[in-house]
Amino acid sequence: MHTTASSSPYNYRVVRQFALMTVVWGVLGMALGVFIAAQLVWPALNFDTPWLSFGRLRPLHTSLVIFGFAGSAQFAASYYTVQRTCQVRLFSDGLAGFTFWGWQAVVLILLVTLPQGLTTTKEYAEIEFTGAVWMGIVWVAYGVVFFTTLVQRRVSHLYVGNWFFGAFILVIAMLHVVNHLAIPVSWFKSYSIYAGATDAMAQWWYGHNAVGFFLTTGFLGMMYYFVPKQAERPVYSYRLSIVHFWALISLYIWAGPHHLHYTALPDWAQSLGMAMSIILLAPSWGGMINGMMTLSGAWHKLRTDPILRFLVVSLAFYGMSTFEGPMMAIKTVNALSHYTDWTIGHVHAGALGWVAMITFGSLYHLIPKVYGRERMHSIALINLHFWLATIGTVLYIASMWVNGITQGLMWRAVNEDGTLTYSFVEALEASHPGFVVRWVGGLFFLTGMLLMAYNTWRTVRGGVTESRIAALQPQLN
Repeated sequence: MHTTASSSPYNYRVVRQFALMTVVWGVLGMALGVFIAAQLVWPALNFDTPWLSFGRLRPLHTSLVIFGFAGSAQFAASYYTVQRTCQVRLFSDGLAGFTFWGWQAVVLILLVTLPQGLTTTKEYAEIEFTGAVWMGIVWVAYGVVFFTTLVQRRVSHLYVGNWFFGAFILVIAMLHVVNHLAIPVSWFKSYSIYAGATDAMAQWWYGHNAVGFFLTTGFLGMMYYFVPKQAERPVYSYRLSIVHFWALISLYIWAGPHHLHYTALPDWAQSLGMAMSIILLAPSWGGMINGMMTLSGAWHKLRTDPILRFLVVSLAFYGMSTFEGPMMAIKTVNALSHYTDWTIGHVHAGALGWVAMITFGSLYHLIPKVYGRERMHSIALINLHFWLATIGTVLYIASMWVNGITQGLMWRAVNEDGTLTYSFVEALEASHPGFVVRWVGGLFFLTGMLLMAYNTWRTVRGGVTESRIAALQPQLN
């Protein structure tokens, strides 16, 4: 099943492909995010065109960033990591290539259908039935490549990063199939087999675990490989990493009902979701502390290594957002935060601060190695990217915190006679400055992403230097 055309012992071709598309989809997805943020500041930017409206473009933004950017990043990182830690080439070059082209087709399906309003309307699961079936096929192929590579490994030990990648693949497959069970009536229209509160529960069991497994577990696999590599230190506590793994995958799956507080969902289910969310703080912070403590004896490297800075700051944002989530799951807090911009700020603390930051650091580490370069083209540009991303994230989430608390308080304010003190329009007007700051923060973040694209292009142009890869990478036994 292996090709021998390359002098590299590993299949870096598919890693290179996914790494480059991570950058491409990142630019497009984040640019779209900045555009729809601008629409909330200047509503006329929808140009009275349905396919340019916020309601059509917002799910496209989330899909491009989640499946295009974050998905491609995890394919690249998992394929790179599993080969390096198992000391064996990917199971099948052909099947690995299929997962690349198949996954890009999934993102293109979203790019074409969502602006047309062809959507299931389910958060993070908007792709209609036909596209969902194709996504499932590609995902199964991904699982075959990854797990067969593990089985064929040349070392007895199974590195903990691969545990996280494996759980990410298995759980996402389960979530995707169950939540997308539907009765199709045409190529791009189907009806869910669930209804009412059951449909809502199935969706948020999927939706929160899309965050928990698609946007957390796979990236923890990246953290456990790239943080020790870049810091040149062993994982602080391997035992803690195993405890972290089992606790996380055991608890995360039950937290979804906290999205449905004060709805038709039975009260016991809401309370269970709240309790599990609070308990989830322990394994989340255990993983964050494990990553941070890996830098013991290497903190001085942060002065000169912007790649390591990306990785460490991503852990800080991971710790912050995994504290904020359980807090927002408490019913009394949720009564204020629910349906407000606070939720948007929380999501982006994780998405920009954790997911994007650790992706940037991992790719800056990985790209030179799979192209046979000593390092990225410009360390100064990486440093500038770090500050743009950090400042942009802080502006974004701080403005949404202020907006969210303002909205929650204004919506709950009542006069002595029981009537509402403020109209919805007044709350919207009060939110306008926060929308402007959020847009500025998004511009900062997008500018950093564009710098990364330029830096990547300058690094990879001229093609692959196979002899340098062979010299830089350890050969197989």
